[in-house]
Amino acid sequence: MTEEQQVIRDLATLPVPLAGALQSTGDPWEPFRIVDAGGEPVAAAAEFFRDLQAAGRSEATLRSYAHDLLRWFRFLWAVEVPWNRATRIEARDFCRWMLVAGKPSRPHWRNPDTASAASGEAYAPSVRAHSETVLRCFYQFHLEAGSGPIINPFPLDRTRRGGRAHAHHNPMEPFRHERSGLYRPRVPSRIPRSVPDEEFNEIFARLPSHRDRALVAFYVSTGARASELLSATVAGVDPGRQVITVTRKGTRELQELPASTDAFVWLRLYQVEMEGFISKGRRQPLWWTLRRPVRPLTYHAVHRMFERAGEAAGSSATLHSLRHTAAYRMAEDPALPLTDVQTVLGHVLLTTTQIYLTPRKEEVIRRVLAHHAEQTRQAAQRVQPAPAPGYRPETMDVLFGGRPS
Repeated sequence: MTEEQQVIRDLATLPVPLAGALQSTGDPWEPFRIVDAGGEPVAAAAEFFRDLQAAGRSEATLRSYAHDLLRWFRFLWAVEVPWNRATRIEARDFCRWMLVAGKPSRPHWRNPDTASAASGEAYAPSVRAHSETVLRCFYQFHLEAGSGPIINPFPLDRTRRGGRAHAHHNPMEPFRHERSGLYRPRVPSRIPRSVPDEEFNEIFARLPSHRDRALVAFYVSTGARASELLSATVAGVDPGRQVITVTRKGTRELQELPASTDAFVWLRLYQVEMEGFISKGRRQPLWWTLRRPVRPLTYHAVHRMFERAGEAAGSSATLHSLRHTAAYRMAEDPALPLTDVQTVLGHVLLTTTQIYLTPRKEEVIRRVLAHHAEQTRQAAQRVQPAPAPGYRPETMDVLFGGRPS
């Protein structure tokens, strides 16, 4: 009897409580920590985070990886299997659980003891694919360090790479990752979602402060990521040249991004409004909270600000969609080379920037509906040819679907 036949779990009735937590420490040496139900740190995750930090990964990356690890540890705690004793069976059941059971219902903040049953909303394929990659890297790290199982529970599917490597590679295209995880789902290619001009104007009109208007104006004109724009300092603003210096998310390099004139106008109004509340200094952060005492603005605060404005305008647009909107606007300008758009967006490959040459969904729908309307109009204006001499008109109408006799 094989090991797979010995372990049969009823995943339909398996409760996976929201045990443990992800804690933000504020310590630059250990920005995030995973703790178990008893509040004890998970040492295996801490070692993995140290290795990621040594490789130059940002705090945002560490936080993203930590969420995937916490989800995995919660599943292992529910099935009562130590992390270093997990096998391919636990990995398989975990991927099935994410696919079928769906996201757990979060307890209400007024009643933290509420049971966390499954909500029925399935995890997105991109979330499951990211989770599989993180867990495979996590076990590969401990496998090489000799502190984990002797076999990675999340192996590579080598059957997807039959034959010689790069046998059918197009030399005009960049090399892509050919190795794929055994339990990695296929992620459908998605067209980046941008905000139409009418919808954007409605959201912008709902913004309550000069700071929020300046933020949104910079986002939609520079194409910077949310965390990148928040990294700007007072010294990084140059209104005379119309550029703002941000720290790139991946490389951590400083880069000047051109912005619109309106963005600098709103920024100046915000600075005049906050005069006397913000400490002076060229190294001070550019963006602060409006509530007293003022503190440096965080990503989650900006995300919630834009979410509230979108809800008031009846829109479901996200903060990251402003980056896609800026990219589409720049890519649609025939006077702006695509390589310039690539540099501004910080893309490594030009093929990534070429995604924004894909027609927007809203524009495709509008043009196709206009096509159908034009076809209907032409059909209505089409005139029936006059019958040949000797035929009665009413007879021709009955014969070809006209008025009844």
